[in-house]
Amino acid sequence: MSAPDRDLPDLSALSGMEQLRAVVDGHVPPPGISTLMGMVDMEILGEGSVAVSLVPGLQHYNPIGSVHGGVHATLLDTACGCSVHTTLAPGERYTSLDLTLKFLRGITVDTGPVRAVGTLLQRGRRTALAQARLEDASGRLLAHATSSCLIVPPPG
Repeated sequence: MSAPDRDLPDLSALSGMEQLRAVVDGHVPPPGISTLMGMVDMEILGEGSVAVSLVPGLQHYNPIGSVHGGVHATLLDTACGCSVHTTLAPGERYTSLDLTLKFLRGITVDTGPVRAVGTLLQRGRRTALAQARLEDASGRLLAHATSSCLIVPPPG
């Protein structure tokens, strides 16, 4: 069995924005986590802003009968990280340093589609700060997160 990264196209010559556009436009497959979690849509709202959506299903439930907090966290982490990703130069990468999350409302299948909107707050040479809001279709805030990311320069 080959390593998953060996089957992915090399996008290192593209900027972060170009990489995300290639995914959104269907030129490269979505990241595995998107498929696994059932993320249904990613929107590039502009440099430093991305939205990702999901329709909650029973597969997202925890034993107490609501969507597991890890689903909230994954959506918010994705929105924060991808907002940073839009600012990357060719060859640059990033990794999350932390994710601080506040759960405000539970999510069930009755909640309907949810959308996490990530916004870059500050981008430096080595670190970036982003935030994301998780909302239902009527705009009610369900959860909020902030994330710091380490910017990794191109090798060499």
